[in-house]
Order: sequence, then C-alpha cells, then structure tokens
Amino acid sequence: MAHDLRFFLFLRCFNFSAMNECYGNNFILNGELQPVELFDNSLVYEGESVYEVIRMIKGTPVFYQDHMERLAGSVWLQKKKLLAESKTIRRDIISLSRSDRKKEANIKIVFNYNQGLMNYMVYYVEPIYPTEEQYRKGVKGILFHAERKEPGSKVINHKLRSSVYHKLMHDGGYEAILVSEDNLITEGSRSNIFFIKGEILFTAPDKLILKGITRKHILSICEGNGIKVELMAVKADEISQYDSVFMTGTSPMVLPFNSIGKSGFDVGNPLMEKLRILYISRVEESMSRFRTE
Repeated sequence: MAHDLRFFLFLRCFNFSAMNECYGNNFILNGELQPVELFDNSLVYEGESVYEVIRMIKGTPVFYQDHMERLAGSVWLQKKKLLAESKTIRRDIISLSRSDRKKEANIKIVFNYNQGLMNYMVYYVEPIYPTEEQYRKGVKGILFHAERKEPGSKVINHKLRSSVYHKLMHDGGYEAILVSEDNLITEGSRSNIFFIKGEILFTAPDKLILKGITRKHILSICEGNGIKVELMAVKADEISQYDSVFMTGTSPMVLPFNSIGKSGFDVGNPLMEKLRILYISRVEESMSRFRTE
C-alpha cells in the first residue's frame, strides 16, 4: 500500500494542471516573499518558461553554481532576457528557506515570458524521492518514442510532459526513456541514462540530450577514477545486450533500472554502487561550498 501511495504521488507531479505547482507556505515573486495563497500556476505554464530544479539537503542547495550556469545557458539559447543574476537567486533561496524551513525538498527557479510580461519565481516543489527499496531493487522503465525540440535548454514542454504522464500511468513505469526517430535512446523524460557492459559505461553524446548536472558529475567521477565511458547512443532494440542501466537526475541521483520494457537488468552491479557512493561524496562537498561562499 505504501509503495502504491508513493507511486501515485510521483505520477501526480507530472499532472501539473491538476495541482498547485507550489509546495510550501511561501514563494518568491520578482524578489518579494509572498504567501502561497497568492501563487498562480499560470505564471509557470502560460507563455514560455525556462527553469531549473535544485535539490535541497539539510536546507542547502546541491550543485548551486552548476545549476546557475545551466539556467543562464538555457536563457541564452532561447534568446531571452536573464531575469535574475546568480547572486540575487542565491539571496532569494536563502530568504525562502528561512521563511519555510523544509530541509529535504526541491526548489524550482522559473523565468516566465508571456506576451511581454516577464516574471521570476523561486518556490518549493513537492519532492518525490526514490525509496531505499527502489535503490536496492531498481525501478521499471518504459520506452517512449519522442525527441525534445531543443534538448540543450531546460524549457517546460507541456505536450511531452502530458504524454509521458499518461503513458507512465498506463504502463506502471517509473521513468520514460526517450527513443529518437533513428531508434536511439537519448535520455529519460526527467533524467539522463547510462548503460553498463562489463567495465564500460555508455551514454548518449551531449548534442542529443539535456546535459544533466548529475550526469556531468558522474562523467567527471569516471574520468578521475579511470572508468571508461563511451559517448554513444544505445539502440533501443539492443538494450538487452547490456548488464545494467541506471538513471541520473536531481531527485533520483543514481537509480538503477530492474527492467526496461521486456528486458531485465542487474541492479547489484558493483560499478553502479561505486558511482553512487562517489557521487554522494560530491554532493556533500558542493553543500559545504555553498555554506562557506
């Protein structure tokens, strides 16, 4: 029953039109702290929105500077105006966290552009993190034939989100793995994907995906520890040839798949566990940097 409830809550996060986007008692609108009663979903889902989601652990953002660099890059790619500088966003995150002390949550930063109106927001979103059981036993993935229009920038795509939400509900999957017209696995709907064969990792090249922050650090960890990585998109009909598969992302961090479609995978791969441990160490280092800056 508990697992079913967690799965329902996870799916509800995709159903953005049916719930209040803001999770918490307050939010920041254009630099001003506001009560949640004044939050308006249309400021996120109408017009165009560029955004970042940052994990908070013990009230501290993880990999803050990495997220700020990607946010600025997304704004530049979309030819939009940067609505707040990194220093301002940092100040507002601290202000929000002091007013609403959620220790374990995600914070969302949104730049919204709608018919000449521009709004900048910082607010908590409901955190749905994998359970210890899911880390231990893995999760189910589904194949989903779709491609992001501009994978290099983090832009809210209403149509893709809605399609993924309904497919996950129908198939009972945890994550949808996107397959291109060329039958190549690019990324997850909210994650990056890694395959393992022997002692080698395989993941799609940068040009095909949104370059996730967690993925960036996994690649850096591999480079620093002599772990070989092939930047190659795996063919969807060849996934059964790989030993293990895992996703990386802000909420799941490093999470194994036990199956994708009809193919099963080893969730106890020692290389995967090594990467998870090393990644958690980096998370702690990034939190320490934010506190001391």
